Amino acid sequence: MAASRRRHATPGRISRVGRQAVPRPRVIMALLLLLGLVCTMLLDGYLRAEVGDDQRVRTDASADSVPGEVLEGGPILSFAGGTARTQSVPDKTIVLTFDDGPDPEWSEKVLDILEENDVPGTFFLVGSMISRYPDVVRRMVDEGNEVGVHTFTHVDLSYQSEARVKREIAQTQLALAGAAGITTTLFRAPYSSKTDAIDDYSWPVYESLGAMGYTSVFIDTDSEDWQQPGVSKIVTWATPEDGEGASVLFHDAGGDRSETLAALPKYIKKMKAKGYTFTTVSGAQQQAASAAGEGAGATDGASAGDPGRPGTPQPGFVQGNAEQAAHRAADTAGVWEGRALLAAVAVAEWTVPGLAAVLAVVGAAVLARFGMMLLLARRHYRRRNRRSFTWGPEVTDPVSVIVPAYNEKECIASTLSSLAASTHPIEIVVVDDGSTDGTAEIAEALGLPDVRVIRQENAGKSAALNNGVRQARHDIVVMMDGDTVFEPDTVHRLVQPFADTRIGAVAGNAKVGNRSTMIGAWQHIEYVMGFNLDRRMYDLLRCMPTIPGAIGAFRRQAVLEVGGMSEDTLAEDTDITIALHRAGWRVVYAEHARAWTEAPASLGQLWRQRYRWSYGTMQALWKHRRSVTDRGPSGRFGRVGMPLVVLFQIVTPVFAPLIDVFTVYAMLFVDFRASLLAWLAVLAVQLFCAAYAFRLDREKYRYLLMLPLQQLAYRQLMYLVLIHSCVTAATGGRLRWQKLKRTGEVGTPQVGAS
Repeated sequence: MAASRRRHATPGRISRVGRQAVPRPRVIMALLLLLGLVCTMLLDGYLRAEVGDDQRVRTDASADSVPGEVLEGGPILSFAGGTARTQSVPDKTIVLTFDDGPDPEWSEKVLDILEENDVPGTFFLVGSMISRYPDVVRRMVDEGNEVGVHTFTHVDLSYQSEARVKREIAQTQLALAGAAGITTTLFRAPYSSKTDAIDDYSWPVYESLGAMGYTSVFIDTDSEDWQQPGVSKIVTWATPEDGEGASVLFHDAGGDRSETLAALPKYIKKMKAKGYTFTTVSGAQQQAASAAGEGAGATDGASAGDPGRPGTPQPGFVQGNAEQAAHRAADTAGVWEGRALLAAVAVAEWTVPGLAAVLAVVGAAVLARFGMMLLLARRHYRRRNRRSFTWGPEVTDPVSVIVPAYNEKECIASTLSSLAASTHPIEIVVVDDGSTDGTAEIAEALGLPDVRVIRQENAGKSAALNNGVRQARHDIVVMMDGDTVFEPDTVHRLVQPFADTRIGAVAGNAKVGNRSTMIGAWQHIEYVMGFNLDRRMYDLLRCMPTIPGAIGAFRRQAVLEVGGMSEDTLAEDTDITIALHRAGWRVVYAEHARAWTEAPASLGQLWRQRYRWSYGTMQALWKHRRSVTDRGPSGRFGRVGMPLVVLFQIVTPVFAPLIDVFTVYAMLFVDFRASLLAWLAVLAVQLFCAAYAFRLDREKYRYLLMLPLQQLAYRQLMYLVLIHSCVTAATGGRLRWQKLKRTGEVGTPQVGAS
């Protein structure tokens, strides 16, 4: 075994520890990434009518303010000179109109039919669909069809504010400019039909749009294909009476349009056989104007240039096709703004579903982890608590307890007093790392037996521990923090696994001593459920990633063989644990060896501690990355322990905030009840796991009352810490050692206290 043990290579750039504090821009970067995701989700939800959706449709309203000539007029409504004017489609003429597209399946097939029969159509497009399928729109325009605005989110504009109405139109025009380089003067309101359906609520909308230069288009006959009544009925209902011209309504999106596709060619052939011709809205307007002797002028309009305000026929008019007279060439700014919108939509279209798929995998992994933890923790508990279980002959030899201390005046007396009460023979080595608050003097003044105080210049915790290991007189060394207290039998229980000569290190059971506050209670839950339940699982899998700095025991020989406590990382406990695995030593968990540590008492201190832990863990994993391809014990940890740590301590927690963001999004915009029930179900699983962990550790269940609030507040803080650490690691940042402020409130515990 000794031949295979070696000190492993020093890390690369990611794991160098410097003295420079992490700059604030990295925090800002992490927050900007989260903000960008939220914006992307909101955009995607807006496009899918999940955000800002309004499904109200007005019916049975009076029409007292609507002019009678409009109610009884033709389907083409314009406001030339500010006066409402309607036009009818000339006799023996059909204007095929299609609502709710574009759709990549149905619209494409409709266009194929129109091309085969050499007839044009007028498509009233929904802006959100244009943004998602711009290629279909380009084909519509390129093949001589006309397009109009059908709002951006398909809402009943009679319920909307004037600002919302303008925004719906402008956004649709912007999408149209980005997709085909044009804008249009045609408009059709969602849920509209014939002009006699205009009411007192919708009329002001048409007046306002007319003042902006829009021509509102209604219908004469409705195929009602959306009801899927059958092909023959669709053809019959779409046919005008007595050779009259008609604006005919079909749909090329919004559901199954297979009946529409079957009926459309039959309808075209039928009407051609009756002597009908087909044109667009603009074509019908020009025919009507010619018949009335008004010349071949195009549609009425207002000013040109702005995609949200279509222009008059002259400036910006797309020349060459009278049946597309409503189209305007979008200005350069409008085109680029439209392309930017399409690009943002494309990103959202790929990002949100992609993240949803990733999060589904992450969610499954989290649930699988819970299941694996429960199964293995139960097996671990039953195996280690059998009356017949033993590590071997009782270990009674004296051990050295190393206490690294830097400015621990509040805690050092309690720490040493607890060790003095130990039932196992020990020597206590206090390594004062250049304290400036009299820590060494306090330790000496206690006058406790078998206590040695070693002073050194400030060099960090790793150097202090290494100094203590060198000064230790015994073969087994116990390492603890200067703010931690042991129970009388802690050391004895901790060293019993060393009866097995294959074991190089033992992790103890760290407990939060100052759990009376909310922050302390949250950390208590985390220690019992997250850390100790995990250690049971890792113990059985023989890939324990970390021996806690608060309580751990080592063979002195093993520590020296792997080069001691490395200063390459900020997580020296994780670093030494992985190094021992790679050297062939076993690392186990002693659940009954309990230590009481002082957890951070404020959010700021907690952030600094967990930031150091997270970043240090990443450094240690990066340093030992070659274990993945190693053979023997090193390869075992690299191919079993390393993936588990990366998956469950880095990848899964990094994506966990996204799950919460998706959950909040779903509660607000999709299905509140279903989303809430899903969240409560996950909380119930976590509560069950936590309760089982508390049962194994014989802890009081009352602290679990804090679990829901922990999930809402504390967990989010931990996620942000991890994301901050990932950003720091990815950008090559460096982090200094950070000393936490101590209160000394964790005193010497009573035997079996919990």
